[in-house]
Amino acid sequence: MEERRVTFTSGRLQLEGVLAIPEGAGPFPAVVVCHPHSLYGGSMDNNVVCALTETLALASLVAFRFNFRGVGGSQGQFGQGRGEREDVASAISFLATVSEADPSIIGLTGYSASAAFALPVGCDDGRVRALAAVSPPFSMSDFAFLRGCLKPKLLVSGSRDALVQPDRFLAFCRDLPEPKEYELIRGADHFWLQRESRLAATVTAFFAGVLKSRPF
Repeated sequence: MEERRVTFTSGRLQLEGVLAIPEGAGPFPAVVVCHPHSLYGGSMDNNVVCALTETLALASLVAFRFNFRGVGGSQGQFGQGRGEREDVASAISFLATVSEADPSIIGLTGYSASAAFALPVGCDDGRVRALAAVSPPFSMSDFAFLRGCLKPKLLVSGSRDALVQPDRFLAFCRDLPEPKEYELIRGADHFWLQRESRLAATVTAFFAGVLKSRPF
């Protein structure tokens, strides 16, 4: 696996990111990985984001993590969700230009707040073939848009997540349209400490199964 630091534009801003490129000959399916809330310490160096990126690349998927506006070396300031959605769209467009990535087979995952920012963009973008929400914060967004999204989707949360009540999580997932997968991982809280590998394996298996096996 090769890691490559890059910059890309979002509107008038320059954002920073890291590409994880698998070994072998591409182009590979690719996945954008979005970090948690910028105002609460979220960044592309988050433990969950890094675990997801590494595990995806080891499964022969290009993985792209980046810092939203105002985080790390990315220009600008927090955009109240609207700016972050623009950043997600720009990250998808940038990833589609990477020579090792297949521009027509892209996945998108958001952890915590970025699930609310990113997944509406992915639902509407034809290049995005599959979506994953990790610890979706229902207190921030009702995620009602997913009820009209017919793309393959995965939702994962922890049984000890103080921000995502397990009963509410499961009830919401049951009501979503197919195709869907969902899992409540026992013992995990919102931060996934010491359970990053378990989570990353679940998310990677979903994306590998959808993006590598379906004709698009």
